Amino acid sequence: MKTTCILILFWPLSMLLLSDESQTSRTEVKCNFTENNYSLIPMDINKDVTILDLSHNRIALNIRDISVLQTYFLLTELYLFENNVTILYNNSFGNLSNLKILNICRNSIYIIQRGAFIGLKNLEQLHLCQNKMLQLNPEIFVPLKNLKLLNLQGNLISYFDVPQLFHLEIIILYGNPWNCSCGLLNLQNWLNTSNVTLENESITMCSYPDTLKGYSIKIAHYKAECQSKFPSPITEDLYINFQSISNSTFNSSLNNLTSNSEHGPLGKSWALLVGVVVTILLTSLLIFIAMKCPIWYNFLLSYKHHHLEEHEAEDGFTENPSSLSQIPDTNSKETIVIFEQVHSFVVDDDGFIEDKYIDIHELHEEN
Repeated sequence: MKTTCILILFWPLSMLLLSDESQTSRTEVKCNFTENNYSLIPMDINKDVTILDLSHNRIALNIRDISVLQTYFLLTELYLFENNVTILYNNSFGNLSNLKILNICRNSIYIIQRGAFIGLKNLEQLHLCQNKMLQLNPEIFVPLKNLKLLNLQGNLISYFDVPQLFHLEIIILYGNPWNCSCGLLNLQNWLNTSNVTLENESITMCSYPDTLKGYSIKIAHYKAECQSKFPSPITEDLYINFQSISNSTFNSSLNNLTSNSEHGPLGKSWALLVGVVVTILLTSLLIFIAMKCPIWYNFLLSYKHHHLEEHEAEDGFTENPSSLSQIPDTNSKETIVIFEQVHSFVVDDDGFIEDKYIDIHELHEEN
C-alpha cells in the first residue's frame, strides 16, 4: 500500500522531468553550414533546427533569404558571421521570437532600418561587431526587451546615444573612433550611473579631440560648458533611414542656405535675378502702353494726308499737258468736263481726300 502511494506521488514529477528532457533534446537540433560558399540560405534545412550556423559564406540576407529564415521559427541561435550582409531590412527576423543569440559580426553592414529587430523579444545577445556602421539610432533597440549583451566593437561609430535597454548587463564599444565632445557626455553619465559593464574599458578610448585622445570614454574629462548644457541627441541617421535620402539632401541644402544668409554675405547671383526681373517688367510695360495707345503705331504706320489746294492742282495739269492730249477724239468742251471731273473731290468724314475714278469713255457717251 505504501509503495503504491509513493508511486502515485512521484508519477507527476517523473512525467514533468521526461517532458523537460524531450524539450531539451528538441532545443539541441544543430545545423552547421559553414564554409559552403552559399549565396542564399538553404530552403531544405530541418524545420526543427534550433541552432543554425551559416558563417563564412556569401549570404547577403536579401528579401528571399528573409522569407526563408521566417520558416525556422524554432531557432534560438543564429550565426551569420563573415558573410556579405550590408543592410538589415525591416522585419528581417520577425518570426524568430525564440531567438536568444544573433551574431552578424564581420559583414559590411552600414544600414540598419528602424524595424530590423522587431519580433526579437527574447533576444539576449546581439553581436554587430566589425561592420561599417557610422552611427546607431537608439530606437532600433526598443524591441529588444530582454537584451543582456550588446557588441558594437570595431565599427566606425563616433557618437552613441543611450539605448533604452533596461536589462542590459554588458556593452562592448572598443575599436570605434569615439568623439569625446559634449555629445558623448550623456553616454558617459549612463555608463557611470547604471549597472551596465563596459567591457575592455581601458582600450575603449577617445579619438577626438586631441586633448582627450587616449582617455577612456568612461573617465574622460569634459569641458565645463558641457556640464551646463544638455547635449542635443541625434535622432536620425543617414544610413538608418536610407529611403528618405532625397528629403535629407533637401533639408541639408535648406540649412546651408539659411546658414549662409545668417553668417555670410550674399553672392552675385541676386544681381542677375534683379536684372532679369526689371527687364521683364519694362518689356511688359511697353507692350501694355502699345496696346492701350494705338494712336502711336497708327501715326507711325500711316502717311500724312492733307487737302489739295486748287493752285496745286492747276500747276499739276500745266506741267503735264500731254496727259490730256493723249485722250482720243476729244474737244475743248470735253477737256473742260474732264478737268471739272478731275477737280471733283469727295471729302470723307475723316478729313482725307478720296479721288473718284474717272472713266473717259462713259463721260464721252454722256456728252
